[in-house]
Amino acid sequence: MPSLRHERVRELLKRTIGNILRREFNTSEHGLVSVNDVGVANDLHSATVFVSVLGSKTQRDATAQRLTQDRSHFQYIFGKEMVLKYTPKIKFELSDAIAEGDRVLSLLDELEEKSKPNQ
Repeated sequence: MPSLRHERVRELLKRTIGNILRREFNTSEHGLVSVNDVGVANDLHSATVFVSVLGSKTQRDATAQRLTQDRSHFQYIFGKEMVLKYTPKIKFELSDAIAEGDRVLSLLDELEEKSKPNQ
């Protein structure tokens, strides 16, 4: 069970990194970029940020490339905005959570349509 401090740091990271990515990424070029979750190591020295991109394949690829190339820039901005004893080293991973959620909702809609009696 994670400690209260661990959970608070995780939520603070999620909110702060989400705000940074919203400012740094252009929606028309990179799609809608959002932070789904943040995994923080027990010692709070490293964090994995799970990012979703709602957009086309090219927008997703451009976002993944920029996250990889500009990681140190995002780390710098993040360190300036957060006040912690140790600024966790961040690593980005793309997540398909939004796309999977849309797929599940569309499947549920199809099942609902099939189960309705013909009127």
